[in-house]
Amino acid sequence: TAIREKQLAEFNGEEKDLLESISALKSAVTVLSKHNSAAFLQMPRSHMLGVAATIQNEMRKHSSLLEGVLTRSERKAAASFVQAPEDYFDAAPTFKQSYAPQSGEIFGILRQMKETFESNLSASQKEEMANQKAYEDLKAAKEDEIAAGQAQIEAKTGELADTDEKNAQAKVDVEDTKASLSADEQFLMMLKEKCQMTDKEWEERQTTRQLEMEAVSKALAVLAGDDAHDLFTKTFNPALLQTESTEQSERRAAASRVLTAVASKVHSPRLATLAYQVKLDAFARVKKAIDDM
Repeated sequence: TAIREKQLAEFNGEEKDLLESISALKSAVTVLSKHNSAAFLQMPRSHMLGVAATIQNEMRKHSSLLEGVLTRSERKAAASFVQAPEDYFDAAPTFKQSYAPQSGEIFGILRQMKETFESNLSASQKEEMANQKAYEDLKAAKEDEIAAGQAQIEAKTGELADTDEKNAQAKVDVEDTKASLSADEQFLMMLKEKCQMTDKEWEERQTTRQLEMEAVSKALAVLAGDDAHDLFTKTFNPALLQTESTEQSERRAAASRVLTAVASKVHSPRLATLAYQVKLDAFARVKKAIDDM
């Protein structure tokens, strides 16, 4: 923008200067066109001095622009006219001036200078239009880039907000997962302890059951020994009934003691009940109770 402003300021200054020069040259041409070569001597002195001043001023101000435009003879004629406007037309014409009157030469110099300035002004205006278009195109492109950049910033800002939100949610999820993991680990620890206790209880029950089975086997051995079997299978002899009854009672008492000892050791109410039944009930009922276990 600063470069463009500088270009525009330079163009405006140049345009103003050229417009002023063109206007001054037009006025000078108008003045000279009103008089032919014969009437130049009757031209008001102020008009002639004004034309001379215009030529001098424009040639000095735009010397670089007029370089190569005016020939050496034209520059010499213009200098002579500027130096002595009133005496210029009194001088004897040269060989070339015989074909081009002196007034016509000055008139031609003025028109050539004006055309040169007009051509330069037109070129400057076209260049300014091109510069302005290039500036506008560049400005539009930069504005598009800025808009695209702003849109990208907004998109990235939105993405960042989403990412921050997801990150925060992820942190919450991590904390929840950690808490859940801790609870699961505690539950697993309790479950392992419970399993260990269950295994221990199972082993204890197995041991108790084994002891119960051994006690029952021993009781059966006592109740179902060969001697007992012989007593149960002998022909009932009235003389022996009392002896048989005594021996059966002793065997039931012995079996009951075996069961009672084991029941006390393993704390088995079922075995204690069985010991009581062995002591009091008949052999058939005791065997049935043992089978039911």
